[in-house]
Amino acid sequence: MSKLMPRKPVPSLNVATLSGAGWDLSQSRPEHFSMVVFYRGLHCPVCRTYIGELDKLVDEFGQRGVSLAAISSDTEARARETQHNWKLERLDLGYGLDLAVAREWGLYISTSRGKTSLGIVEPERFSEPGVFLVRPDQTLYWAAVQTMPFARPHFKEMLAGLDFILKNDYPARGEA
Repeated sequence: MSKLMPRKPVPSLNVATLSGAGWDLSQSRPEHFSMVVFYRGLHCPVCRTYIGELDKLVDEFGQRGVSLAAISSDTEARARETQHNWKLERLDLGYGLDLAVAREWGLYISTSRGKTSLGIVEPERFSEPGVFLVRPDQTLYWAAVQTMPFARPHFKEMLAGLDFILKNDYPARGEA
């Protein structure tokens, strides 16, 4: 598993998206940051709430110069089911994340434990959550990686943090 460092380049990231356009971090041209949100997939009830909240905040992140990517290792069919079942209207979901790439990003990998409380079978293997802010120069600004689906960074708190960061030109921390 990689350990990403603030102010250092992040691994490449290129995934298919439901729109068909695909998403390539190296081609992302945000004003301030690309926010990459890795989620567990269709089977995860916590992800359903979490990604649903992000879907409602697309404009608020955009107003702060932040482009968004929500990505899982799910298949295209599962990603389409996610979009439909979770009633996502704004996010163009990325799917098919290769687990080797997930490891490069420092994500933890889990194995299936069968059906979740949603009644959906977990994939044989999938990545656990992570949230990353990446500068336009492809260097890491901020990261949160988890071994469990619970207690993730709150998007509204991140918006408030972004306001402070942008107002004060606050540097990436944790680089030493």
